[in-house]
Amino acid sequence: MPWSRVLSFADPFAYQSAFRSVDVELFPTAKGKFRAELTQVNMNKLWIHGAHEDLPRVYSGAVKPNRAAIGFLTRPNQPAMQHCGMEVLPDDIIINDTDLMYRRTEANCDWGSMSLPKDDLDATCRVISGHECARSPPKHLVRPAPDLMSRLLNIHEMVGQLAKTTPDILSLPEVARALEQELTLVMIRCLTEGKSSEMTAGGRRHDMIIARFEEFLETHPDQPLYLTEICAAIGVAERTLRVVCEEYLGMGPIRYLSLRRMHLVRRALLRADPTTATPLGLPPTTAFGSLVGSLSPIAPCLASRPCNRCVDPRTSGPHF
Repeated sequence: MPWSRVLSFADPFAYQSAFRSVDVELFPTAKGKFRAELTQVNMNKLWIHGAHEDLPRVYSGAVKPNRAAIGFLTRPNQPAMQHCGMEVLPDDIIINDTDLMYRRTEANCDWGSMSLPKDDLDATCRVISGHECARSPPKHLVRPAPDLMSRLLNIHEMVGQLAKTTPDILSLPEVARALEQELTLVMIRCLTEGKSSEMTAGGRRHDMIIARFEEFLETHPDQPLYLTEICAAIGVAERTLRVVCEEYLGMGPIRYLSLRRMHLVRRALLRADPTTATPLGLPPTTAFGSLVGSLSPIAPCLASRPCNRCVDPRTSGPHF
């Protein structure tokens, strides 16, 4: 049955958990209180997202295996988004795949996404264009004709406004069906008629490097890591890794490691069992408890009792 909802978030973990078609880890990259609004509309097979985020952020993740998804900026004249090292302008569409992807945005970003089951995308593509959607190389962009892109954005915006102001209309089967068919038609035309932009050979090499970097981090979640040992393990020169991280993450590897560590600690605090943990939720004998001890100057607050310098993350949004 069609449904819609509009959600507000003050916590990046709750926000990333609400994404339906992707699994991601999201890290704000600037100080300030995290604020995001997410509009979701489920039209049977077509899932629609629209979001606004106050803080700049970077995320890594992948589309769920059974979905085919696209993403795009929804507000004109906003700063470009970076997708796997490629610049994404408001006129571009990102073709998401199940490979690991990195995406970063500037502050006050407005973006949207749409996804269909892969089989339904192929079936609809055959009906509209006479053939299945071409299996394009992973991590590429499409720039549709301006009139098609404008039509996609206008309908996407209209659906989002209906979800906010008159959501009952979207629950009517005939309305949802008509909107779903129109959005799907425009999406297929954008994908099949637009101009494709693929990764360069250098971009593909950098993509493999960042994937090895992420794999190493994932396999050593509770260990203190040093840049020299990371570079040796993944077979990359330190200078090259710095260039790749700046390109994909907008920061060097050292800063990314620190940022990632802080967010993993906070997630562990939120998930810890309060009946067996310290007052803030993380036993100091665990690997993440030891990690908390290394995060000066807030470590004394996190590792022992609360004080005036910190607040319980269970009852407040993050202030990065």
